[in-house]
Amino acid sequence: MMVFDRLDASADFSDEERMLINSVRRLARDKIAPRAAHYDRSGEFPVENIDEINKLSLNSMFIPGAYGGEPVSYAAYLECVREISKACASTAIIWATNFHAIKPLIEFGTEEQKKRLLPIMLKGGLAALAITEPTAGSDTTGMTTKFTPDGDHIVVNGSKTFITNGAHADLYMLFGKWSEIEDRKRAISVLVLEKGTPGLQVVREEDKMGWRASSTAVLAFDGCRVPRANLLGRPGDGLNILLTSLNKSRPSVAAHSLGIARAAFEDAVAYINERKQSGRRIIEFQGIQFMLADMACDLAMCEAWLWYVARMVDGGATDFGIEASMLKMRASDLAMRITTDAVQLHGGYGYCKDYRVERLMRDAKIGQIGEGTNQIHRQLIGRSFIRR
Repeated sequence: MMVFDRLDASADFSDEERMLINSVRRLARDKIAPRAAHYDRSGEFPVENIDEINKLSLNSMFIPGAYGGEPVSYAAYLECVREISKACASTAIIWATNFHAIKPLIEFGTEEQKKRLLPIMLKGGLAALAITEPTAGSDTTGMTTKFTPDGDHIVVNGSKTFITNGAHADLYMLFGKWSEIEDRKRAISVLVLEKGTPGLQVVREEDKMGWRASSTAVLAFDGCRVPRANLLGRPGDGLNILLTSLNKSRPSVAAHSLGIARAAFEDAVAYINERKQSGRRIIEFQGIQFMLADMACDLAMCEAWLWYVARMVDGGATDFGIEASMLKMRASDLAMRITTDAVQLHGGYGYCKDYRVERLMRDAKIGQIGEGTNQIHRQLIGRSFIRR
């Protein structure tokens, strides 16, 4: 594993960030990983794991110091996502969704909004990013949730589906269409809906293949009255806010996929070094070595691209949408392939729940679907080369 040790060591973190990352690694290894199989079987929301995360005040790492946070680099955040994902993909996506959902508030909110709402997250709150609808997935312009202005309030009617943290969130970053704007793109707007708002209903939580301990909910909004003070930007600013936010959340999803992939790779290497067939360790067979070489090369190159994109963001880049799409697409495809190969290398045992590669394979799949399907990302990447 020396090649990966050197790759990990090449990431440029401050001494304080390395201390934090080491604390997260210990937490993931000692507390979160031992509970992962239980939560996967039961589908329970992993309250114990979230409590442990909050003891380290991990929400503070993406909140500016002016509002009480202790910010770290984007690269350090991605490394923490990857480490928690290695231990439990469900727990990792719950926590990472806080970043995905709150980033629009940090980047586009008013001073009053940030001072009022960000302390909720610093106290260990959960957030949800509410975009997808039953008939509007990758094409977000097809959403029908309606925002109707009514004096000092906005009345919300509609529904959302596949909302991570949906049944447990304290804050919802909710996207919908402004009723007074006809254009389907220009109408998209965004507001912060707070837990307990009358008219907000959790219709159900999905029973999923993977990420089983994370809450994925269907939400309904029936005449929800939200203070106009919770509107981010102006009516019609939502599409720009959405696209800007996705560019930051897609590398996070990639880090999540790479954590799953690294866990599966390490499990496979350990297993084939111990397991014997025909008197030889499995790793001594040339065909197995070829499989391992392909897995290792692709994983190393994808992780190197993760740090490249992280450096872009930390360097102040604003135009990195294609790089983020490349990363998200390749990392999630790779996680699916490596987890599948890891199951294969475990033989029949890989198909049994006694070995976590079975869970990792199920957890990997959603990475190819969420944050824009990989088919959409291939289209975005391909058409970026059309000469204007």
